[in-house]
Amino acid sequence: MRLLALFCLSLSAGPLAAHEFWLEPSQWQVAPDARLEGRIVNGQSFAGIELAYIPQRTARYEIFNAGQQAAVEMRAGDRPGLSADPLGEGLNVVIYQTNPSTVDYETWEKFQSFVDHKDLGVTEADQIARGLPLAEFSEVYFRFSKTLIAVGDGAGADLRTGMETEIVALTNPYTDDLTDGVRVQLFYQYDVRAEEQIEVFDRAPDGEVTISYVRTDADGIATVPVVPGHDYMLDAVVLREPAPDLAEASGAVWETLWANLTFAVPN
Repeated sequence: MRLLALFCLSLSAGPLAAHEFWLEPSQWQVAPDARLEGRIVNGQSFAGIELAYIPQRTARYEIFNAGQQAAVEMRAGDRPGLSADPLGEGLNVVIYQTNPSTVDYETWEKFQSFVDHKDLGVTEADQIARGLPLAEFSEVYFRFSKTLIAVGDGAGADLRTGMETEIVALTNPYTDDLTDGVRVQLFYQYDVRAEEQIEVFDRAPDGEVTISYVRTDADGIATVPVVPGHDYMLDAVVLREPAPDLAEASGAVWETLWANLTFAVPN
């Protein structure tokens, strides 16, 4: 019953379109006495719709820093969707996890295009084998977004925050040597995701966005080449069959979990 109630609340707020969903700070580096400000955005290639904070859509909204953890306290309808005091000097990690939403597919081809883009490995034969229709079906999805903001010296490290799927930066982009790029590790539940695709969005100072792809190794680690002065968004998707209770509550036949990480590289 609780899942159904949460799901209905999420839908009543208006389903979010598929594509990327991210946290975008107004400033990636701030003074110790400044606030953390930023947007909640749904779109693609670093362009999209700024969303207001809606509590019915929100499962978790928290900040982490140097062993501390606190909830981000917002009011319904707040825009920008992020406005909070940092937990102290150093690397502040902000996460935002959504409640479920759904997207409908009129044809198999549209779903296959998405599956191929995200390298999820499902085919029409899999759909048929499950006895599912090749038209007019739904996917339920959850977002697990994270951003890294440097407060003061920006020192510190990213961490696992307990989200079901998550991208963890093994390199601090604000303080570490980035000659060899930024190393990240991809997780799903209690294990790493090996040999999986991460999509990389690289935004230059003039706003031009370049898209590339990296793959994780056996330990779930990938290295992202970076350029000073650029902003980065990383995205990786898990596709699975929904649990029976979620399938019943949502009417969906597929479930996706979207891990997203944003950060900037200083000049």
